[in-house]
Amino acid sequence: MKTEWDYTDLAEAYLKRPDYAQTSIDKMLETAGVKKGDAACDVGAGAAHLTLKLAEYGLNVCAVEPNDAMRKNGIQRTSQYQNVQWFEGVGEHTGMESNKFDLVTFGSSFNVCNRQEALLETKRILKSNGWFACMWNHRDLNDPLQMEIEDILKTQIDDYKYGTRREDQTEVIDQSGLFKDVICIEGTVVHEMSSEDFVEGWKSHGTVQRQSKDKFAFINEEIRKVVEAKGEKYIKVPYTTRIWMAQVK
Repeated sequence: MKTEWDYTDLAEAYLKRPDYAQTSIDKMLETAGVKKGDAACDVGAGAAHLTLKLAEYGLNVCAVEPNDAMRKNGIQRTSQYQNVQWFEGVGEHTGMESNKFDLVTFGSSFNVCNRQEALLETKRILKSNGWFACMWNHRDLNDPLQMEIEDILKTQIDDYKYGTRREDQTEVIDQSGLFKDVICIEGTVVHEMSSEDFVEGWKSHGTVQRQSKDKFAFINEEIRKVVEAKGEKYIKVPYTTRIWMAQVK
């Protein structure tokens, strides 16, 4: 399925992206009051980072992903779970049945949708007491390594912007008029990962790719130089998982 954001060339690198903070996921599931066997729809499921956590919890998950390469990787990563099914679709048009799900999630995907249309679609496919949740892993920009990487991005990309992924989503959700009060959840996690995986993971950043255009490969090489200069096989990288969720009115 063709979309404005094409992740085909980023799909393999996306496998190196870090997981969400488990404390945040646990709090989200607790707040939504879902239990094993309940129905969840993970929209923009990509390489199944969030899908896996929902499946491990015991939810019956419909994973919706428009990109063939990303969906292929997601299918492979969730192949051991009988409670996961994959579908082609987008946030604005999931192709799912109405009034089916207890929870609809957008893991690092709400920012690439028309958010108001995606909220309308979410309302349609949720049960009367269902929950919406969107989330991102945000890099800790106060971390020394991230500060060096930020310098590279801002030097190479004129007027570099983070896009809507770092915005507070409360106002957008409230504007829809479809949901009750927004609940915000934060959880920090420090991922210890190989330096090589961290470097490769940067090749999956669609926001950087779109803004840097023909400089994307050069930026990734500059990031590699910074990381390799540390001389460490493994590095610790801090992230904050931020979730915005709300129940249908």
